[in-house]
Amino acid sequence: MVNTQKIKARIVEVGSNQNECADAIHVAQSTFSQKINNARPMTLDEAEALADFLKIPDPEFCAYFFSSSVA
Repeated sequence: MVNTQKIKARIVEVGSNQNECADAIHVAQSTFSQKINNARPMTLDEAEALADFLKIPDPEFCAYFFSSSVA
């Protein structure tokens, strides 16, 4: 499960938007939205491409892409 809030905040931090992120991982904007909102799974290749695009440091990768939800 991706950490939606962290990813959206990072998109703003780097001055980007969801359209540019979608292009970076080669999906439609609507698909990207579903992926970062956990409605569709994100592949490891997509997560790595997005991390590269958003310049997420390797030590922080898990905080963005392996969030667990606790009920």
